[in-house]
Amino acid sequence: MKIRSVLSAAVLAVATTFAAAQALAQDKFTLRLAETWGPNFPIFGDTTKRFAETVNKMSDGRLTVRIDSANKHKAPLGVFDMVKAGQYDMGHSASYYWKGKVPETLFFTSMPFGMNAMEQYAWFYHGGGMELMQEVYGPHNMLSFPGGNTGVQMGGWFRKEIKSLDDLKGLKMRIPGFAGEVFAEVGVNPTNIAPGELYTALERNTIDAVEWVGPALDLRLGFQQIADYYYTGWHEPATELQFLINKRVWDRLPADLQEIMRVAMRTASYDMLVHSQHANAEAWANIKQEYPNVQIKRFPDDIFQAMYEANKKLLKEAASESEMAAKIIDSQQNYLEQSRAYSDISERAYLNTMAEVE
Repeated sequence: MKIRSVLSAAVLAVATTFAAAQALAQDKFTLRLAETWGPNFPIFGDTTKRFAETVNKMSDGRLTVRIDSANKHKAPLGVFDMVKAGQYDMGHSASYYWKGKVPETLFFTSMPFGMNAMEQYAWFYHGGGMELMQEVYGPHNMLSFPGGNTGVQMGGWFRKEIKSLDDLKGLKMRIPGFAGEVFAEVGVNPTNIAPGELYTALERNTIDAVEWVGPALDLRLGFQQIADYYYTGWHEPATELQFLINKRVWDRLPADLQEIMRVAMRTASYDMLVHSQHANAEAWANIKQEYPNVQIKRFPDDIFQAMYEANKKLLKEAASESEMAAKIIDSQQNYLEQSRAYSDISERAYLNTMAEVE
């Protein structure tokens, strides 16, 4: 009799556990995502929409992501604080926007003279970058994941041609991240302005120059109507956006939905890189015909050298001021050295060969 009672209790416990697991599997979750971008912002906004669609399909409707654009939450550069506080469950933005709050965050977007998109993704997923990023965001109750790459960004729109270092002295320019600090070292007055305010700032002479992304997005904002000189890039060779997630929210999700989120974020990031390549190539093909006033320029060698030296100086200072920064910088530089050696005999060698043949 006692054995039968024990067995019955055991069967009941198993059945209860199984029923609870089934109930959990059927629970539905809705996550609210705040993005830095305005509604229907091309490429960037497409990335969050693709992510939300993928999550919904893969979870068979158990997980829904509701996106609030900057016009809704009214704080395009407040995503960090809103996700940290739990006001929003998730965010889509760029890590270097938070350097004033947590200086080490800026290393996870793109670094001047640093890795290209392929090299940087390899660093994130296979070279320890993801682990370092979580070390930085963990104390702030957040997880950060790669959120889409633009590839090499253009160096900016200028009203006047930049011929020497003197032309940069006192120049007011929208340029965020570590590149802004590098430009400051050579005399520029850098500032960060929300995307929706860039055209007006340039038009009203609040700034003299603006760096945004590349042809596909820059032409949509109309910078070519104000500034004639469009410079090639150096400062953001692999600009990575980010998905931010409140850690308490993440921990409440079942393991299968967490994995669906990981896959959807990684897929959306890849899709954005491909989308950026296509859209920029398409816009570049038409730029000279549609906007003959635009002159494509490269910064003179002496400016590049001055910026390169300023970049080295600032990296050394950052490493001396923060053990975490030193850890990230060391990891990135070591990985770049190893990865670039192969890029040189593969990607660069191929492009050089094609240039000679053509």
